[in-house]
Amino acid sequence: MTINCKGQLIDLSSPKVMGILNVTPDSFFDGGKFNDEKSVLNQTETLLNAGATFIDVGGYSSRPGADDVSETEELRRVVPVAELILKHFPETLISVDTFRSNVAKQSIEAGAAIINDISAGKLDDAMLATIGKLSVPYIMMHMKGNPKTMQQHTNYEDVIKEVISYFAERIATAHQEKINDIIIDPGFGFAKTVEHNYELLNHLELLQMLDKPLLAGISRKSMIYKTLSTTSEQALNGTTALHMVALQKGTKILRAHDVKEAMECVTLYNQLTSN
Repeated sequence: MTINCKGQLIDLSSPKVMGILNVTPDSFFDGGKFNDEKSVLNQTETLLNAGATFIDVGGYSSRPGADDVSETEELRRVVPVAELILKHFPETLISVDTFRSNVAKQSIEAGAAIINDISAGKLDDAMLATIGKLSVPYIMMHMKGNPKTMQQHTNYEDVIKEVISYFAERIATAHQEKINDIIIDPGFGFAKTVEHNYELLNHLELLQMLDKPLLAGISRKSMIYKTLSTTSEQALNGTTALHMVALQKGTKILRAHDVKEAMECVTLYNQLTSN
């Protein structure tokens, strides 16, 4: 199972880690930490040295209830950061976390390799056609509503069946737009209760029937710290525990704040499954 990033085939038979670099002032864990060139480059270097295959740059906070950010502001946050990273670390495979087709287009033109869309094309009708024309890998996530309203949309008869059905439709639509490399993200915490998140994680292997690489974004999320009655700052150990579960259920990419610890999970998982 491979994806083509700027002509480089990335083999996902061994799971990879995507390091999170939020350039937003209000992300739930690291908001406002990386708002100047030095901090961005230092964090990028830390993530790469720890073993990240991808760096996921986000300029629009998608935490529940997050304020809207204009497209102009999102572009101002994301494009210069992509250019800065590639100037200093030219081999970096940058993923840009956006649901806007114009931000996707300008980010790829600035050198990014992947688009990571929380809406799977549902918040911008031009997104799938744009990705098809750009011929880049596309991460599509399951969500209902938008970041501001998603927690009002947590009613499911069967969350597993509905997520699989959602992806089946989105993948078919993406294929019509000639999108070849598709990665699916079940959207832990997006329009889901804590119970839904654990039901999804517990049956995550069922998503393999879609025959697409699976990405899990559970790092330091409320499904962990609410269950443990703690905070996102204290949720690293819980994150590590659930990362191993996700890997055992078929996850190919861990999207993580703490790359060193996520890579340790991958190393241990690879050792576990090699015997």
